Amino acid sequence: MRVLRVSLVLTLMVCCVCGVARHADMPLVPGANRMDVYLPLLEGKGVGLAINQSSLVDGTRLIDTLLSSGVHVVRAFGPEHGVSGQTSANRFVAHGTDERTGVPVTSLFGAYYKPTKQDLEGIDVMVFDMQDVGVRFYTYISTLHYVMEACAENHIAIIVLDRPNPNDGYIDGPVLEPACQSFIGMHPIPVVHGMTMGEYARMINGQGWLHGGLQCPLTVISMLNYRHGMDYELPVPPSPNLNTQRSIYLYPSLCWFGGTAISDGRGTYTPFQLLGSPALRGKYAFSFVPQAIHGMSEHPMHAGDTCYGLDLRGLDLEAFRATKRLNLRWLLELYEAYPDKANFFNREAELGEDAVLHFDQQAGTQSLRKQLKAGYTEAQIRESWEPALNRYRGMRKKYLLYE
Repeated sequence: MRVLRVSLVLTLMVCCVCGVARHADMPLVPGANRMDVYLPLLEGKGVGLAINQSSLVDGTRLIDTLLSSGVHVVRAFGPEHGVSGQTSANRFVAHGTDERTGVPVTSLFGAYYKPTKQDLEGIDVMVFDMQDVGVRFYTYISTLHYVMEACAENHIAIIVLDRPNPNDGYIDGPVLEPACQSFIGMHPIPVVHGMTMGEYARMINGQGWLHGGLQCPLTVISMLNYRHGMDYELPVPPSPNLNTQRSIYLYPSLCWFGGTAISDGRGTYTPFQLLGSPALRGKYAFSFVPQAIHGMSEHPMHAGDTCYGLDLRGLDLEAFRATKRLNLRWLLELYEAYPDKANFFNREAELGEDAVLHFDQQAGTQSLRKQLKAGYTEAQIRESWEPALNRYRGMRKKYLLYE
């Protein structure tokens, strides 16, 4: 009987930490809200925070919540867009100080991506809490990699506070090939990877992706009542141009247009909902004019020019999401419609077709660009993805925390 009781207690402890127990009628509880689980791990420690504007506990900033709970916060670290989330994409973010608390803030999207040994002085444990969107070229998972690597090298434990993946209902797209590796794609995963940030951290460790195969001391504070594929609307935009749930859902299918002559709607207040180019005049009736918008897109493609193309603001999102796949039709259609094929892919005419272009880094492969140019059908393109996707699905299973 005593053995049975011990076994039952251990089972309940695992359910509490990992969040494996769930009920359909119970509200989702993000990892950050489970303070009873992780506050004891911070007691008496110097704490670093890798955070941004999405790092909230019941609407209050995580940094404020921890400080009011007596946690010694040594330093905060901010990703692309900064800790406030108010800097536009690909813009240099400087080091600074959190105005409300006076805590120093190190930028991991400025002079460097990876915390230095000096940055980590006085830190015993790092807490990582950012809202991801489940897409390979969304850079928060790259920041996660570098934070884990720095912690591993300096023998610092890391705690990941898990959050939902809003694009968690499917896995799709080409798997990244080594030649196309960059900060917008570091690991051999598909465009839409179907994992939460906590699960992804487990995979980084488990697959030996840190430099030299290092292992980072990792604890994931999992969510309660979460399941893969469940609907979840983000309470805070995760970045300036993902300002609506529609943009978040369409982002995986539209972002690679950023490597082409087609505007993806940045420079408007509905980014990732519009596609177009001045060169498509006469082929499409719908038009829009990108303009500089501070904090969203200061230098958008085709700024001030009328772009003609597709308006996805009225797209049936329920039907779109039911396909459980990327929409390749828009890419195929606009490539076919574009009159100057030699200049469809940015800088291809300058660098040559064998160069790794920005489009290739977003796609994760040079093959997609070459398939489009060769006139492959959607079915043929998708068939070429399947072997690597099947291998990825098998790898992914080992690191899942949720059904």
